[in-house]
Amino acid sequence: MTTRGKRSASSTPRPVSAAPVVRERRRNRPLREVLDELLSHTRDIARRAKTMTPAELDYAQQRLEWLADEVWRLSTGEAPPPE
Repeated sequence: MTTRGKRSASSTPRPVSAAPVVRERRRNRPLREVLDELLSHTRDIARRAKTMTPAELDYAQQRLEWLADEVWRLSTGEAPPPE
């Protein structure tokens, strides 16, 4: 009995993906850094929220909003706000 016409799995051609791989996080380092800072701050608040003073909670909220604005600005390419 011959195995002519049968192909093994190793000889089967593999399909080539037409879609390019996008690695945005490696190209936009400032955005990645702000996202990391936002996550770190959020985790810190989650751990400490019950023991934080009202002033600490207020500052934490303001910082969250600022970091979220920075993420938005860096991801959309908006100009920084005037000082």
